[in-house]
Amino acid sequence: MTIRTLLIAAGLTLLALPAAAQTAAQTAGCKPAVADSELVKPGTLVMSTNPTLPPMQFVDSNGQLKGMRITLGNEIAKRLCLTPEYVRIEFSAMIPGLQAGRWDLINTGIFWTEERAKMMPMINYESQAISVSVSKGNPLKITKPEDLSGRPVGVELGGFEERKLRELDKTIVAKGLKPIEIKTFDNFATAYQALRAGQTEASVAIDPTAAEYSKRGDFDRALHGLFPTPVALAMKSKALSEAVVAVLNDMQKDGSYKALMEEYGLLPNDGAFKVNGPGM
Repeated sequence: MTIRTLLIAAGLTLLALPAAAQTAAQTAGCKPAVADSELVKPGTLVMSTNPTLPPMQFVDSNGQLKGMRITLGNEIAKRLCLTPEYVRIEFSAMIPGLQAGRWDLINTGIFWTEERAKMMPMINYESQAISVSVSKGNPLKITKPEDLSGRPVGVELGGFEERKLRELDKTIVAKGLKPIEIKTFDNFATAYQALRAGQTEASVAIDPTAAEYSKRGDFDRALHGLFPTPVALAMKSKALSEAVVAVLNDMQKDGSYKALMEEYGLLPNDGAFKVNGPGM
């Protein structure tokens, strides 16, 4: 059964890049750096993403995938002489899908943890933190984590943000305060819709996404810079992870990696990249 058949059977959405982008990866004389046996689809780098985190990954008004992580994924595929292809899927399905061989690489800004690194090769390429968004004007005057006590707070299901919110809840309860009323959603877009509709009083997301919503005038950022943690790319294949590391190190040397991070106001990694994964 082909990867395309598997995706259709699972009800997933697969997006190939425009022909011009595909052609760039298939230029005559460009030999793929990864064997077909290491890929779910010959000559193709299939990546999963949840495009609900502007400006990091999102769908524009023309239905095209955009954002820093999409640009990074395209560049990695190009330098590997592979055609980039994306599967739009909720975050909670990404690790099981990777382990089942439905895509080659998770490109969604997955937070690195020791537990995840025991399951799959991961390459830390960015540091990220989380924010708490609130309604315009911050009517509830939330200025510290303890102010979330007893309040309904939305977050995406199954991610680092939910995990940290639950850790914060335990800390708040240990101080004798009321627990946070944690409400989980399939993705961040839905979580923010709930905040807009008054179903929650705050929403937790990564710093750039919360900053983007604030810039648009939709919400305010009451808190930010919480729980700074490395963000990674994740793969099932060790050979692919080693090839991706080589690409990132080349991008580090030629300055394109730093330029991309600075374009989005992100703190770039210093030094060489490496694979963090099982047995490493």
